[in-house]
Amino acid sequence: MITSKQTGKTDPSIGRVRFNFTKSFWLWGMMTPTIFFGAQSVSLKLCIITLILTFFGICLGHSVGLHRCLIHQSFQCGSFLRGLLAWLSVLAGLGGPITWARIHGVRDYWQNRLDCPPYFAYKHSMFKDFIWNLHLSFHPADNRADEKLPPHLLTDPWLNFLEKTWPLHHLAIASIIYLTLGAEGVVICVCSRITGGILGHWAIGYASHAWGEQPHRQEGASEHGTNNWLLGVLSFGEGFHNNHHAYPQSARMGLAPLDFDLGWWVVLLLKRLNLIHSVKCAGRGEVVLGNASARIRIPS
Repeated sequence: MITSKQTGKTDPSIGRVRFNFTKSFWLWGMMTPTIFFGAQSVSLKLCIITLILTFFGICLGHSVGLHRCLIHQSFQCGSFLRGLLAWLSVLAGLGGPITWARIHGVRDYWQNRLDCPPYFAYKHSMFKDFIWNLHLSFHPADNRADEKLPPHLLTDPWLNFLEKTWPLHHLAIASIIYLTLGAEGVVICVCSRITGGILGHWAIGYASHAWGEQPHRQEGASEHGTNNWLLGVLSFGEGFHNNHHAYPQSARMGLAPLDFDLGWWVVLLLKRLNLIHSVKCAGRGEVVLGNASARIRIPS
């Protein structure tokens, strides 16, 4: 019998992979001004502003806020800060929070099984993943993966508002930047920043499953992630992905002494400021027993 892994196709009983016009239009809509006008628009001032916006959007919003707080509940915080972190995740320009939460839930569900469909199993080339990940979408046949997400996340009113309106937020930001920094500011601080965020998120996502070290293995899983020090540093800790697969609820992803996990340092700062509490952290030297039984400690 020929399996879906051998053909590279997804079993229709699991789900279907379809072209996503919105995802493709958003990527190329941001990339086109970057390609044609980026070089002539760049300046030191605009680069500094872009780096600051990237830190708030990708690190504080997407990695710390959406991924560690909202999806994995690695720490707890008040409703105002939770809402602010969710808005900052929109600032990253990667899409709506509900869409990302569902993608994450479906991906984790299948990667922790041996019958993972090809779309989520990184056994294909990087070029093919560029087409699949940035132009196609996986539509599950049922909602079983949603049960893995925190209760009420998909029905949260603020998250659903952001999900429906996230492009308008970027339009507002682009308008403010245009009025203050001109068209060059929009090209660099909006289009180039979002292009870099989308391509960087995709490339690090692929690399952190295809290349690197795998000190931890999860029984019954088809994907274990990899640890890559350089990517871990550049991605605010997300590149220490094998650690994340082993300790999915840990707010700390870089576990070795020299693993620079900037997202974790942000979490520590928020805790020092008494803005968050109940921080879950995989401590150094802990024995990894698998996804279901990996021990997590809560620092005092």
